[in-house]
Amino acid sequence: MSVESAIPASAAQGPGPLRTPPVVGGGVPLLGHAWNLVRDPLGFLADLRDHGDLVRIRLGPKTAYVVCDPELVGAMLKSPEYIVGGPLWDTLEVLLGKGVATSNGKLHRRQRRMMQPAFRPERIADYAKVMEQEARATAERWRPGSTVDVSAEMFRTAVRIVSRSLLEVDSIGEKADRIADSLHTVFEGLYRRMVLSVGPLYRVPTPANRRFESALADLHALVDEIVAERRETGPEGPDDLLAELLRARDESGEPIADQEIHDHVVSLVVAGAENVASTLAWAFHLLTEHPEQERRLVEEVNAVAPDRAITFADLKELRHLRNVITEAMRIRPAAWIFTRRSVAETDLGGYRIPAGADIVYSVYAMQRDPRSFERHLEFDPDRWNPERAADVPEFAMMPFSVGNRKCPGDHFSLAELALILGTVVPRWRLARIRETDTGTRIGITLHPKRLVLRAEPR
Repeated sequence: MSVESAIPASAAQGPGPLRTPPVVGGGVPLLGHAWNLVRDPLGFLADLRDHGDLVRIRLGPKTAYVVCDPELVGAMLKSPEYIVGGPLWDTLEVLLGKGVATSNGKLHRRQRRMMQPAFRPERIADYAKVMEQEARATAERWRPGSTVDVSAEMFRTAVRIVSRSLLEVDSIGEKADRIADSLHTVFEGLYRRMVLSVGPLYRVPTPANRRFESALADLHALVDEIVAERRETGPEGPDDLLAELLRARDESGEPIADQEIHDHVVSLVVAGAENVASTLAWAFHLLTEHPEQERRLVEEVNAVAPDRAITFADLKELRHLRNVITEAMRIRPAAWIFTRRSVAETDLGGYRIPAGADIVYSVYAMQRDPRSFERHLEFDPDRWNPERAADVPEFAMMPFSVGNRKCPGDHFSLAELALILGTVVPRWRLARIRETDTGTRIGITLHPKRLVLRAEPR
């Protein structure tokens, strides 16, 4: 399956008048469909496909367009007529600022070129040494019969990996744990701020708002400390992504501003930790629910590395491990809802999209669409074997997006996911206990509500 092909012909402009997308019923006064997105967002977005390939909903006083068809989503993401914007990015800007994740146009192209060298294939092999160390350290922390908060463990491991790999400073170990605590609190508050466009409520000093503002301030202060510490180190410091940022120049040849460096660092830590940690948590949950898949993964790893932990060099031989990760990203995506904004009136699959329209799409809904995936709710890693993966429609599965917004750290993340899962699972059998709650915690990303498992050695 390729996600980088040309815009499908069915999404291009054709003859005849443009249609107006239908309005979905069921909104409530004042809030519109924002209430649906708070009460049951996953079910609501999945059901929208029954109303059409492209529909309209109301978020408070505003109208938003929801794209439900993978072909149309792919066309939109590859078209210059749509930019990063809309409710998601308006909300995330308080966290991410104007870094590479939220910028557009010339600024984004410059920032992406600046980042790209840090993610060259040869660099991933260097970062993998840190991934291997942290994966082994995680596996060694657990004790037979101990209760493990898997979500928290994976989050701290992912933060330490991205911090040590890309932002190495002497105090990064202690700062990584503080970053993990702050980000956890910040992400709890961001989703409701996105779907409930009632900004004044967030200035009311409620306990939740105070926790959010305190955690956000602490996160930004930590990033400033990391950048300041590296500046003191000077040119003799590590040659990592932070070094690339400090050496970078803007269009006029001047060093890029401290605020831009700060925003890039926040974007990288958020993307490199939050999404990976969520995917790992879901992967552990899915394996506990599907012991046959877990058994096959353990047998494969033990056949490749019978007397040691796996290394980056082993990954090419671990096809079932890769399939488990891909299927976990399909059925339980971490980043699940995205928005774009149209820059002019456009034609998307024969529908008229006005200038300045906010557009929503959900990879969670698309990757569970029965029109694209046989037994769409079944955890089936073998669907990613080559002979079956070829039947998956284009754009129906895109965990790292497509086009010029494709995640530059996709290979970094995939290596990290494989090394952690492939190190921990063969060593520990995890089992649900009474306190386990595998319901979905809804936020900007999706997590299990309380993935507390008992660890027993194999």
